[in-house]
Amino acid sequence: MLNELVGILWAPFLMCLVLTGIHAYLGVHVLAREVVFVDIAMAQIAALGATVAFLLGYEIDRWESYAYSLVATLLGALVLAITRSRRRHVSQEAVIGIVYAVSSAAAVLVADRAAHGAEQVRTMLVGNLLSVRPFEVGKVFVLYALVGVMHWFCRRPFLLISTDPARAFAEGWRVRLWDFLFYGSFGVVVASSVRIGGVLLVFSYLIVPALAGVMFGGTVAARLLIGWSFGTVVSVIGMIASAALDLPTGATVVCAFGATLIAFWIATRLSRRVATLSAGRVAPAADRRL
Repeated sequence: MLNELVGILWAPFLMCLVLTGIHAYLGVHVLAREVVFVDIAMAQIAALGATVAFLLGYEIDRWESYAYSLVATLLGALVLAITRSRRRHVSQEAVIGIVYAVSSAAAVLVADRAAHGAEQVRTMLVGNLLSVRPFEVGKVFVLYALVGVMHWFCRRPFLLISTDPARAFAEGWRVRLWDFLFYGSFGVVVASSVRIGGVLLVFSYLIVPALAGVMFGGTVAARLLIGWSFGTVVSVIGMIASAALDLPTGATVVCAFGATLIAFWIATRLSRRVATLSAGRVAPAADRRL
């Protein structure tokens, strides 16, 4: 029984680790830019592209489906780059919300015209993680590694624009162009991830590990290490819970992210309260000795 479970789950688990590696890093940028919902918007745009491909007769595992998703996300990246301005007359989160709502509605309209369209929408939401094969894990790993190398060479403008956009504008960086490169590479990642894990799982891998890193880490490196560790631990918990309870893997991992983050938050609050009470008890004792 155990050997059968390992045989089924080892490839999906490796895929979860690959998703953790790239999405936790991108999540640090997203939180710094204060555009938390950009991932779910981009993921929904990718899902719209895949739904259009499905309407035209291409299954989700075909390269044509990926091409439609990629083109859609690059268009989304262009919109996000263009709407960036030095003076924020309108919050970019509002633009992201509009992009998400319109792409979601468009996906529903397109799916309504396709046979088994409702099933396609459901697949794009929760993915089909258990169907992942070792070759696909290797292919996605190579793609994400190339994106990671590109981000390494472009780390200075990317980090500066994420953490201090006013300084980036003042120093003369072409912020919109760098934003397009950032969101374009982001779209390459999301277009691949959505086909595997679905919109909800991709959003969870992007935001939750990065948020855990922000809660417990100081430097960017510390946040990344904490985020990667958190994502790995939750992937293990989600996979085990999915196998033990016979639940859909993607949805179980998403719920595991939420439950684990809540548990970490409660533990943090309790530890701070205990530290405060301990400090309060030590201080009067020191005063009495004086």
